[in-house]
Amino acid sequence: MENFKDVLKEYGFSFKKQWGQNFLSDGNLLRAIVSDGGVDENTTVLEIGAGAGALTRALSERAKRVVSYEIDKSLQPVLARTLAGCENVEVVFRDFAREDLSALEKELGEYVVVANLPYYITTPLVMRFVEESAKCKRITVMVQEEVAERFCARAGTAEYGAVTASLARRGTAKITRRVPKEAFHPRPQVDSAVVTVVFGEGGFEVRDVRAFRETVRCAFQSRRKTLENNLMNSFRLSRESAKKLLEKAGAPEGVRGETLTPRELANLSDILFTEFSCRKNP
Repeated sequence: MENFKDVLKEYGFSFKKQWGQNFLSDGNLLRAIVSDGGVDENTTVLEIGAGAGALTRALSERAKRVVSYEIDKSLQPVLARTLAGCENVEVVFRDFAREDLSALEKELGEYVVVANLPYYITTPLVMRFVEESAKCKRITVMVQEEVAERFCARAGTAEYGAVTASLARRGTAKITRRVPKEAFHPRPQVDSAVVTVVFGEGGFEVRDVRAFRETVRCAFQSRRKTLENNLMNSFRLSRESAKKLLEKAGAPEGVRGETLTPRELANLSDILFTEFSCRKNP
């Protein structure tokens, strides 16, 4: 592949801060990310943020098919050049956030996501796949190192939060490599990390996804308060009712939400769902 910096310069491309454009070019790193994504000749890959096409091209060398979204239409001539000959690549110049994911999945079939994500969309985009996707098997994304730590945190740590528990319901998240800021152009202010989430590996079922989501939100709503108080505020429960729910869940008195594991939060959400369903349908 040509030096992407030279191609960008030739076409007069200017980086746009509002879209968090920080591109990678190291061939070894790009191939490692593709490997982290579990991509092979049978894989359909969805990429968000083609950039200058460096990762896209590395994906095309291994994948069956690559569908890559790019919001910046000024990159069209750049990508036409850098992806020349990549017959298995389709670049879609639209904002992925506005796409109908259900309709897209019907067209893609089973797929994996591999992307060097702009920092500003990382969490909402990953959570969209967690909450909405039916056919995504794996997500491998380059994210801000601090966010990567949050995705993979253990209960009771400062990094552990609602996004951690939500990810755990669908699968296992792990950091596969650390990437210094010097690897990007232009150079960002912070280091990055590659996180892989394998859906179905280590995940768990809940009786009601909405109940789980609301329970998780409640647990982390106010980290300094006890979960008992948060339950009272979030679900308009009496103190006695909140205590009984926590007793049923096997949670110790005075427990705070951030100390419960994702599975313990799931158990609590199942109890909450059962209790409220019984009240509505005696």
